[in-house]
Amino acid sequence: MSEVKRGRFLEEFHEVNEVAQIIDNITSFFSNQIAVERNVERVQYVINEYQEQPHLLDPHLESLLGQLLDIVKTPNAPPEVISIAFTFLYFITKTRGYKVIVRMMPHEVADLEPLLAMLAKRDPASSENWETTYMLLLWLSIVCMIPFDMCRFDANVAETPSEKIPVMIRIINIGKLYLEMVDKSRDAAAYMLSRFLTRPDVKVAALSEFIVWALTKLKQADIQTSVGRTTASGMLTVLALLYKFGKREDLIEYAPTILEQLNALNFQESNNTLLRKLVMKAIQRLGLTFLKARVAAWRYQRGSRSLVDNLKSSNPATLDMSQDGIQDHEAGDYEIPDQIEEVIEKLLSGLKDNDTVVRWSAAKGIGRITGRLPLELADEVVGSVMELFTFSETVAAWHGGCLCLAELGRRGLLLPNRLKDVVPVIIRALNYDEKRANFSVGANVRDAACYICWAFARAYDTKELAPYVNQIAESLVIVSIYDREVNVRRAAAAAFQENVGRLGSFPHGIDILTMCDYFAVGNRTNCYLELSNFVAQFDEYTLSLIEHLVDIKICHWDISLRELAAEGLHQLTLRVPEHMTKNVLPKVIEKCLASDANTHHGALISLAQIVYALSKSAASNGRSLGDVLEPEIMKRLLELTTEIQEAKFFKGVNGDMMRKAVCCLIEKFSLSHVPFHKTAVIGVWQSLINECLENIDADIQMAAVSALPAFCTEYYKCEVHCNDLVSKYVKELVNPVEKSRCGYALALGSLPKFLLSGNLMFVLRALVRAATIQPKQEALVEGRRDAVKAVTSICKTVGAKESCSVDDALCAENVGVVYELFFDSLNDYTLDSRGDVGTWVREAAMVGLYEVTSLIVSTCPHLFNENTCKRIFCSLAQQASEKIDRTRGVAGSIFSKLLYHIPEIPYIPHREELLRIFPSEDLEDINWTVPSHTFVRFAKLLSLPAYTYSILLGLTVSAGGLTESLVKHAMGCLVSFLSDISNDSEQQKLLTSSLLTVFSDHQKVDRVTISFFKMINQLLANTIFVKFIVENNAGFPMSLFQLTKAEIGKCMNVQKILASIDVFNGLLQFSDDVRVKSLAQLMYFLCHNYPIVRKNAASNLYESIVTYDNVVEDAVLDDVTALLTETQWDQPADVVRPIRNQLCDLLGVPKPTLVAKKTMTDIVFGTLNT
Repeated sequence: MSEVKRGRFLEEFHEVNEVAQIIDNITSFFSNQIAVERNVERVQYVINEYQEQPHLLDPHLESLLGQLLDIVKTPNAPPEVISIAFTFLYFITKTRGYKVIVRMMPHEVADLEPLLAMLAKRDPASSENWETTYMLLLWLSIVCMIPFDMCRFDANVAETPSEKIPVMIRIINIGKLYLEMVDKSRDAAAYMLSRFLTRPDVKVAALSEFIVWALTKLKQADIQTSVGRTTASGMLTVLALLYKFGKREDLIEYAPTILEQLNALNFQESNNTLLRKLVMKAIQRLGLTFLKARVAAWRYQRGSRSLVDNLKSSNPATLDMSQDGIQDHEAGDYEIPDQIEEVIEKLLSGLKDNDTVVRWSAAKGIGRITGRLPLELADEVVGSVMELFTFSETVAAWHGGCLCLAELGRRGLLLPNRLKDVVPVIIRALNYDEKRANFSVGANVRDAACYICWAFARAYDTKELAPYVNQIAESLVIVSIYDREVNVRRAAAAAFQENVGRLGSFPHGIDILTMCDYFAVGNRTNCYLELSNFVAQFDEYTLSLIEHLVDIKICHWDISLRELAAEGLHQLTLRVPEHMTKNVLPKVIEKCLASDANTHHGALISLAQIVYALSKSAASNGRSLGDVLEPEIMKRLLELTTEIQEAKFFKGVNGDMMRKAVCCLIEKFSLSHVPFHKTAVIGVWQSLINECLENIDADIQMAAVSALPAFCTEYYKCEVHCNDLVSKYVKELVNPVEKSRCGYALALGSLPKFLLSGNLMFVLRALVRAATIQPKQEALVEGRRDAVKAVTSICKTVGAKESCSVDDALCAENVGVVYELFFDSLNDYTLDSRGDVGTWVREAAMVGLYEVTSLIVSTCPHLFNENTCKRIFCSLAQQASEKIDRTRGVAGSIFSKLLYHIPEIPYIPHREELLRIFPSEDLEDINWTVPSHTFVRFAKLLSLPAYTYSILLGLTVSAGGLTESLVKHAMGCLVSFLSDISNDSEQQKLLTSSLLTVFSDHQKVDRVTISFFKMINQLLANTIFVKFIVENNAGFPMSLFQLTKAEIGKCMNVQKILASIDVFNGLLQFSDDVRVKSLAQLMYFLCHNYPIVRKNAASNLYESIVTYDNVVEDAVLDDVTALLTETQWDQPADVVRPIRNQLCDLLGVPKPTLVAKKTMTDIVFGTLNT
C-alpha cells in the first residue's frame, strides 16, 4: 500500500492546496514568530520533496506565483509579509530553476519603478531575508528587458542631473552593488546585469564602461582574502554571462583585453574552487566569441537518434556522410584568431584541475569550441586530449580526459577513424585504480569511462562500433560486476543497458540485462558470487571474467575484495575446469610467492578455492584430484607452505593476514582430499593451526577452528595418536592467557566425532571447569563464553543415544552435566569496564539450551524431564524480561522457537496459556529487542505461578534500569498487572510473596537490590498496590523493612543508600510499628557520614510528611517541617546531630546512639586483659 501511495505522490503535486492555503494565510500569521517558522518549514519541506521531479510543479506555478506576487504588490503590505512571500517564492525557484520562474514573472512597464524602489530600501550589508533580495533581482532581470528605450523612463528627470539618476544608471548601480555580496543575490545580480547590458540601447551607453569597471575590480581584488574572493567571483560570473547572452559583434572587441587580464591575474592557481570554475567558464565563452557561430559540417552525424525509430528499423542509423564519414565544404571559411590556441591550452590545463566541477566546465568548453574549429585543428585538440591518458598523469587528468572524450563523442566531434585510438583508452580507464597507502583513487575515472560508453552508444552507428563491441561489452560487464564502488557498478550497468538498447549488438545483452540490473549490482557479494556465475555461462565473457579476477582482483588492496574474488574463482572453476588447471593454476601458484603482501595473500586464498572447486569437478566425474593435476603441480602444492615460511610471510604486519589465509588453504586442501597423508607438511599444518588458536585476533582463531575438523578428518582418521591432540587441547583450557583459552576451547568444540568418541566426559569436564567462574578468574569472560559454545558444538557432534557409554554420546548419565552448565552460565552477570560482559556467556548458554534441547527432543525424548523443561522456560522468560536489548532478543527468539518446536517439546509449564499469549501468527512481527513488544507479553506470565518469580526478577532489573523507555515499559507492565489482579487476593499474595523472595534471594547483590529499591518505591506510590497490601498482606511492610535494613547494613554504596531512603519513606504510610521503625532508620540517615545522604533523607522525609497522613501529630507538624526545611543538612554531622535529636523527640522516636570506634590501643590492651 505504501508503494502505491508513493507512486501516486510522485505523479502530481498533491500538496498544492495546502501550500496555497498557507500562502493565503500569510497576512494572518506573520506576526506570530512560532507560526511563521512552522509554516515556512512546512512549505520548504513540501517543495523540496519535488527536487528530483520539479516538472510536477509546472501546472500550478502560474497560480502560486500569482498569489505570492499579489501579496508583494499589495499597497502598504507589512515588510514581514513581503519577506515571507519572497521566501516561499525562493523555495519554488530553487526547486524548479530560476530560468523557468523568471519567464513566468510579470514584466510590465509599471513594475519597474516599484522594483527599483524596493531594492533601494534593502540593506546590502544585512544578511537577513536575502531571499527577498535574490528574488527582486531575478524579477528585475526580466522587467529590465521591456522593449522600450531606457531614455523614455527619464523624461521627467529635472534639468539638473544630480536631482535624479537615470533609470539605466540606477539599475546598473544596483547590480554593481550586489555583485560584491557574499550571498546568492550575487548570482542574481550577475544574471540581471548580463541581460540588461546586452540590450541594444544599454550596450551603446554603458557596456564599455561596465567592462572596464569589472576588469578594474578584478585587478584590485585580493583573492587571498574572503572579500577579495567574493568580489572576483561576482566579476567573473557577470563577464561569463555577458559573453553567453551578448552578440559576438558587440563583445569581440573587448575579448582580447579580458583574456589578457585573466591570464595576468592567474586565477587558475587559486585554492578557491569557485574562482577556478568561473575562470574556465569565462575563458570558454571568450573562445566561443573569437570563433563564428557555426555547426561543423565535418562532424559525425548518426542520423536518427530516436530509440523507438531505431528498434523499428533494421537499419537504425542513416548517415549523411562520405565514405570516410567526413564532410567539410566550409574549410576555407574559418578564421582562427591567435587567441584560440591560448584558450584551448587553458581549457586543457583545466582538465587536470583537482576539482570535478572545474574539469567538467573545461570539458564542456573544449566540446563547444571544437565544434567551431576546422577538421585539422579539431583533430589536434582530440590528440591533445588523448595525451592525458598516460600513467605519468594524475588521476584528475584521467578523469578530465574521460569527461572531455564523452563530451566530444556526444557532440559528434570524435570521428569514427579515432575510435581505434580511443577505445583502448576507455578500456584502460574502466580499470583505472591507483593505490595510495591503504586506499586507492580512480573510482571517478571509472565512472567517467562508463559515461563515455553511455555517450558513444547514443552517438555512433552500430557498424562504427562493431569492431569494438566485444571489448566494450566485456569491460562493462566486468566493471558492473566486479568494481569495488557501487556507484561505478551501477554506472557500468546503465552504460551496458544503453548500448544494448541502441546498438543491439552486445552478445547476450538482453539476457545479461535481465539479471544484472541497477538493483542487482548494488550488492557486492551478490555480484561476485551470483551474477558473475550467471554471466560466465556465456562463452564470450567467461575467460575475461576469470582473467580479470586473477590479474587484478586477487591482488587488490581491499582484503574483502580479494576474499570475494577467491570465492568467485571457485564458482567459475566449476564452469571451465580444464582452463583453470592448465592456464590459471600455475599462474596463481607463482603469485603465492610474490613479494607484494596483497598479491601473495589473494593468490593463496584463491589457490585454496580453485583446488577445492577442481576436486568437486573431478569427483563429479568419478576421478580424484590427483588424476586431474599434473605431478609438477602437486609437488608445488606440497612445498608451498614450507616456501611461505621460508619467505617469512608470517612475520611483520601482514603475518596475521597470511596465517588466516594458510588456515583457509589447509581447510580447502583437506576438503579436496589432497593426497599429502603422512608427509612432513601435515606436522607443519598442525603447528600452524595451533599457533593460530593462540592468536589474539578472533578472526584468525575462527579460521583455525574452521580448518581443524576437515584437517583432522582427512589426515588423522587412521592415526593412532589422536588422543594426544585431545589431551594437549584440554590442558590448554587452564592457560592463564584468555585468548589461548578461547582458541583451544573452540577447537575442542570443532573436533570431529571420531576424536571425541571415548573422550567425551574427559573433554566435557574440562570445558565445564573452564566455563565455571573460578576464584580470581572472574574477568575471563570470553574464555567462559567460548567454553559454553564448545560444549554446545560437541553435543551436536556426538548426538544423543538412550543407551551408550558416557564417553561416546549424550545419555541419561551425562546430559544433566550439560544442562547444569547452561543453567549456571545463565547466572553470569560479570561486569567490567565494557559493561555487563556476562551477557556474552548468557547468550551462549541460551543458544546451547536450544540446540541441545532440540537435539534431545528430536532423537531421544526420554532424556528430557519435566524439571529441566521448567527451568529452561523460566530461565528464558527471565532473560527476556531483563534490560539488555540484544540478550532480550536472543531469549525471546529462543523462547518462541522452543514453544513451537517440531517435534513438540513435552512438559512445558502452562503450555496452553503460552500459546494464547504468543500466537504463532504474531511471532514474525515481534521485535524481541524492543521493550514495548517484549514486556507486554511476558508480563502476562506473572499470573502463571511457574513463571511469576522469574518474570518478576527480570522486570525488577529492567524497572530499576537507567534507560527511560525501558523503565517506562517495565513499570507500565507491572502497574497494568496490578490493575488486572485488583480483585484477586490469591494473585496478590503470590505477587507480594514473590517480591519478598526475589529480595531475600539476592541480598547483597547490588545488580538486583538497587533495581529492586527503585521498583518497590514506585509500587509503594501506587494506590492499588498499597490497598491490597493493607487489606490482604499486612505482614509485607514489616518483612520489606527488615530485608531493606539488612541489605544496607554496613553499606558504603551511596546509590544503594539513597534508593533505600525512598523505600523507608514509602513505608511511612503503613502501620504504627512499621512507621516508627522506618522513622528511626530515617533519623539515623540524618546524621550519616555522607552529606548527600543527610540532605536526601531530610528532603524525602519532608515530602512524605506532606504526602501521608498520621506520620506526624498535628501538634508538632509545624516544628518538624520547619526543622527539616530550614536546616542545612549538608553541614558536618556534629553540627546537625542536636537538630536530629530534637526531631527524634518531636516524633517520639528513640535517638540513635553514637558508637565510638575502637582504636588499635584498645584492641591490643583489651586482648591482653582478656
